[in-house]
Amino acid sequence: MDKHQRKERRSLILSEQTFPIIEQITAGMPGGFFIYHADGDQRLIYANQALLWMYGCETLEEFQEYTGGTFPGLVHPEDVETAEQSIAHQIHACGNDLDYVEYRIVRKDGSIRWIEDYGHFVHTERYGDLFYVFVEDATEKRLKAIDDARIARLAQERLEALEALEHETTALKLVHEILHSGMWTMEFDRQGQMVSVFWSQEFRAMIGYRDEEDFPNVLSSWSDLLHPEDHDRVLEHYYAVIDDYSGKSIYNTEYRLLTKNQGYRWFRATGKLSRRTDGTPITYVGMFVDVTQSKETDEKLREQRRLLEDALDKAQRASKSKTAFLNNMSHDIRTPMNAIIGFTNLAATHLDDPELLRDYLGKITASSKHLLSLINDVLDMSRIESGKVVIDETPCSLPQVLRDLQSIIQADLTAKELSFSLDDSALVYPYVVCDRLRLNQVLLNVLSNALKFTPAGGSISVSVTERPGEAEHTALYEFRIQDTGIGMAPEFLEHIFEPFERERTSTVSGIQGTGLGMSITKNLVELMHGRIAVESRKGQGSVFVFTFPFRFIDDPGRPDASDDLSPRQLGGWRLLLAEDNELNQEIAVTILEEAGCTVEVASDGAEAVEKVRRAADNPYDLVLMDIQMPIMDGIEAAKAIRALDAPRLARMPIVAMTANAFEEDRQRVLSAGMNGHLGKPIDVDKLFSTIQSLLGCAQA
Repeated sequence: MDKHQRKERRSLILSEQTFPIIEQITAGMPGGFFIYHADGDQRLIYANQALLWMYGCETLEEFQEYTGGTFPGLVHPEDVETAEQSIAHQIHACGNDLDYVEYRIVRKDGSIRWIEDYGHFVHTERYGDLFYVFVEDATEKRLKAIDDARIARLAQERLEALEALEHETTALKLVHEILHSGMWTMEFDRQGQMVSVFWSQEFRAMIGYRDEEDFPNVLSSWSDLLHPEDHDRVLEHYYAVIDDYSGKSIYNTEYRLLTKNQGYRWFRATGKLSRRTDGTPITYVGMFVDVTQSKETDEKLREQRRLLEDALDKAQRASKSKTAFLNNMSHDIRTPMNAIIGFTNLAATHLDDPELLRDYLGKITASSKHLLSLINDVLDMSRIESGKVVIDETPCSLPQVLRDLQSIIQADLTAKELSFSLDDSALVYPYVVCDRLRLNQVLLNVLSNALKFTPAGGSISVSVTERPGEAEHTALYEFRIQDTGIGMAPEFLEHIFEPFERERTSTVSGIQGTGLGMSITKNLVELMHGRIAVESRKGQGSVFVFTFPFRFIDDPGRPDASDDLSPRQLGGWRLLLAEDNELNQEIAVTILEEAGCTVEVASDGAEAVEKVRRAADNPYDLVLMDIQMPIMDGIEAAKAIRALDAPRLARMPIVAMTANAFEEDRQRVLSAGMNGHLGKPIDVDKLFSTIQSLLGCAQA
């Protein structure tokens, strides 16, 4: 066929005269065919039978009634605008070529099908602008494309998830290498069911297992090792993260896990889930870090913080107590000082009345002893806190200790009309090795309180028992001191052994003290490896119990008792007093001269040495040496005397008589070559007995 013939056929086909034969041409077509006006309401001019069947209609009338006989009536309402815009755009851009558009239709039975529309725009003189349209059902093709796209999209999601997982796993591996941690991975199917578990070898090694046979790749391998107190909490958190399809939950928790060879250890576990677009889990990846050392450190820090808080609380309490103590001390020191000054003034104005003068002097003496007791308590506490108290153990008799105590307090017992009982009948081994001075101080502190707080007519009892000790030749000696005094409140009992604590001030109770006695007592008891306990009820008295582990010995023999000395027994000795304080000089010289001694005075250490040197022809019998003096102190003076060339002078007895009254001071003066140590204020009996023991032996 030549070119001219092909052109004539086309013109024929497209001419107005072709309409009568459309039905014959389209009758055998597999797809639908229709013609509609391109303008106005786009009314259909023609539709073949195949198109009617595509819409589920049997007759043209049925079809026209269902679709309205217009092109928009053929298209799914949601696709009309898109389809018309696409057709108009293609006509404008492509001219007379076929346009192509896809859209949905709604069959009469309600089902939806996809249509491929191939249209051709034609302008006619008789019918105006027309569209010739061929349509094919593309539903299966479309669904396959959708399914292919869905498969491709799911594959892409899986690929992206795997890429993300690979990235996260790589990051976790780096973290794992840095932190020496273990890892796990868990895979899930599309229904969110776990299908596999993997534990890393590093994790197995952390908890003491070797391989998969030793620690299988199942969840229970891990969960069965959770500490019972952590088990439910950890699993609840673990599954909550998996079940949270929003992906907002994060797995991050600490728990104890039973290891194979190290008992329970603390671990921190973190994990992350990759999820599908519908939220179902794909892969769970996480790591374990052993945080046992960190937990222990945190616990130590918490304990240290608690201790610091306790220390701060005690310090604040001590600060308040010390403030109260200073207030109390101000009152308690001024009270005896007021008495001393007041009665001294009264004595000065009643010198002509010996009886009244003796009474005033007695009260001055009592107030002075009380003031000295207050000062000693403060100094004792200071020395205990600084660790300067040394326990000096020597043989002694416990029954004798108790009888000496009774002698000390007998006057007070008589004055207050208190009954007193002493029971040491249960002792099997009464002779022990202990620090008699400190034991005496402990018992006397408690007895002094019993005397203070037991009203007239009451009673005080002291008993001592023993039971076998833990070591050979030792026994546990229990001292019990009980009174019928005013007792103590429970809240005060909790703090009775703390420094500066007093249940009531002396202003309220009328009883003076520093509030240090019980603290000193407890510290001394502990220095002797003992224990102290107290029971008391308000208005019903108190019971103090002391327990000491003493070593017992056989009867060491009765110690020599010092003779009762009086000033008349010290006649004839020539003494040198080294003392820089004029008042102290006057007191010492008066006491010694009244006892029959001849006394010379040196005002400093250098003068004392010089006087000893110059007295070579008529040496002194003994030197009483103060320690703290100007120019040369007593220690240097004693050393200088011991270094003199004349043997008789170098061996001269030297006794320290000083306010430096502690044990370390005594050791210091003895190390300097002195023969004895006396503390100030001067105890006249001790002064006389010391001189007697040194010079009496020398004369013998």
